[in-house]
Amino acid sequence: MSQVIGRRLFLKAAAGAGAGLMIGCHVPASETPEAPKKGADPSIKTEPKAPPKGDPLAPNAWVRIGPDGAVTVILDKCEMGQGVETALVMLVAEELEVDPRGVNTSFAPVDPAYINPIFRLQATGGSTSIMGSWEPLQKAGAAARMMLIGAAARTWKVDESACRAENGEVIHAATGNRLGYGALVAEAAKSEIPKDPPLKKAADRRLIGKRFPRRDAADKAAGRTVFGIDMKRPDMLIAMIARCPVFGGKVAKFDAGKSSAVKGVKKIFTIDAGVAVVATGFWPAKKAIELLDITWDEGKNAGNSSEKIAAEAANLAKKSGSVAKKAGDVEKALRAATKKIEAVYEVPFQAHAAMEPLACTILARDDGATMWVHTQFPEGAQKAAAGVLGLPPKAVEVNTLFLGGGFGRKFEADFVAEAAQIAKEMRGTPIKLIWSREDDMRHDFYRPATYNVFRGGVGKDNMPVAWAHRVVGPSIMSRVFPQYVRGGLDHSSLEGAEDLPYAVPNLLVDYHLQQTGIPVGFWRSVGHSQNAFVTEGFIDELAALGKQDPFELRRTLLAGSPRLKAVLELAAEKAGWGKPLPAGMGRGIAAHISFGSFVAEVAEVSVDTASGRVKVHRVVCAVDCGSIVNPDTIEAQMEGGIVYGLTATLKSSISIENGRVKQANFHNFKLLEMDEMPAVEVHIMPSTEAPGGVGEPGTPPIAPAVVNAIFAATGKRIRRLPVRPEDLKDASKNPKKT
Repeated sequence: MSQVIGRRLFLKAAAGAGAGLMIGCHVPASETPEAPKKGADPSIKTEPKAPPKGDPLAPNAWVRIGPDGAVTVILDKCEMGQGVETALVMLVAEELEVDPRGVNTSFAPVDPAYINPIFRLQATGGSTSIMGSWEPLQKAGAAARMMLIGAAARTWKVDESACRAENGEVIHAATGNRLGYGALVAEAAKSEIPKDPPLKKAADRRLIGKRFPRRDAADKAAGRTVFGIDMKRPDMLIAMIARCPVFGGKVAKFDAGKSSAVKGVKKIFTIDAGVAVVATGFWPAKKAIELLDITWDEGKNAGNSSEKIAAEAANLAKKSGSVAKKAGDVEKALRAATKKIEAVYEVPFQAHAAMEPLACTILARDDGATMWVHTQFPEGAQKAAAGVLGLPPKAVEVNTLFLGGGFGRKFEADFVAEAAQIAKEMRGTPIKLIWSREDDMRHDFYRPATYNVFRGGVGKDNMPVAWAHRVVGPSIMSRVFPQYVRGGLDHSSLEGAEDLPYAVPNLLVDYHLQQTGIPVGFWRSVGHSQNAFVTEGFIDELAALGKQDPFELRRTLLAGSPRLKAVLELAAEKAGWGKPLPAGMGRGIAAHISFGSFVAEVAEVSVDTASGRVKVHRVVCAVDCGSIVNPDTIEAQMEGGIVYGLTATLKSSISIENGRVKQANFHNFKLLEMDEMPAVEVHIMPSTEAPGGVGEPGTPPIAPAVVNAIFAATGKRIRRLPVRPEDLKDASKNPKKT
């Protein structure tokens, strides 16, 4: 069903628009994609089969309909398991009146036509796929339908209002005449494209909002899907890189004598990242890497450690930071508070650990290059390769492939630049760079580690009167988009903290941007993943301080956030909040707003205080993500986000010693295992609001829900992640009635 569409093919087909119907939205004619230089190498599986009569296809920005009636939706979002290949087709098919199961898809080339309207980049991230495509793709389908109906009406010499579209055909109700879309495209192509076609009313939709099976599931289950690491080209060679174990380190010298003797090794040379080995296959390249004798200049980060970073953060936290949010007078309110509490919460560096390690295939030529890559950021990948190869970006053709997980890691272009450096040295030969699992774990752009100092107080009525939150941590945006860091504030580090939804009258949130020497990047839900844990943990502490039920306190303080309050109430109701649990178990609750969606989760846990082992038995999730496309996808993404968050809560972290990442593979970066998986219930709140995101919002609330449940079961507060058995061994039993 799905294929990659090469830029050259895209343009060749566009030139033959008279032979097919091309429909798009918000794409001016001046933005028609341009072709790369002559000689661009066509990719495997990129050339769609021509229609039976040999007429060329006729694409535009979003929808292409061939003379044979075949419909193709061009996807400007990458598919990394989140289900957009199905959802985006559903948006078009709803208005175009076709069966989504028969629609073809192609990943878009890099072009301004496919810029994400929310953050103005051609990229997939921030849970924006449906938010950014909801209206444009429906209107693209509606415009095509209107043009086809008009073409049929002219053909039959009847009024358009007497015709309707249904299942890939236009039907004249009075006579029963019908014509397939393929027979109408030539006539329809003569029409003007409707600028603002009306969309169906929600009650008339037959696809949007209904359950629909994943279109890509069968191919993935059968091993037919081509992921980035699967790419094969004729005469392709495999590359791997030996990297300095210390961030920022460089090669001082190396001896490749033993490595060069490995059968299949073609070339060994240095690049910016280290020493590259090019071979006929993965195993000879890997063996050669292991035999290299390298002396590293480890640089200034050689003495770095997690303990040193934490100590520096604690020292910074003693001073006031850049103010992100201020309301009322916190210091005065704290002095007047009847009860006060202080707490420090710590969140570690965290790896992405996607199922598929990084890979990129590039064929470099003198006049251009062709790339096959699993990327969340095709535009950034193109620019990175072009910069290395000394080419204009338009001379680099990017073919986006399926991603075996992304979580923000495949937004980065470091591995693309490395592949381009190697391909430049091996010009004329396709090169596939493969990262090993160890490379992926030890050379990531990690979720930032943060150190959080809280001070809070309650008044005579036991309601919170003061909230002070100081955040210390490294900045993602300082590296990626430094223009957005102003006044010492990186708002990606503060999301979920500076916009606290609870009505506390006196509030202060400030921030210290810490330089740690550890590369950091976007991780599933970004700053929300840390800040939901710490803020939802501390609101629970204020509830306990005021001897209040943590659910009831939240509900009272959320009067100004009705959508979050509604999911909080739904989650509590479905979880049976307040009903007794077996001895040794506890319930915890957390709620959070992120990426335009509102999520609340209740966790039920037990703790073996002899071993310190935590067992999460059940998670109840309530989500309001606005208008929905496919409830099956929403449930899957909530479940996946919860599992991802549980791993970071209970199992994994990244620690630094002597400037090196200690973790290497899944033997010491543990994932949640099958027998540890809780039962998960997802309840979707009906809504007519604009769509929110679903890829990330399920992750932030799970950590605080679990640690709050641990407190309910044991009376022990957990303020650092991951949860350590030693923190819970012999914890005194003090179960709460939640």
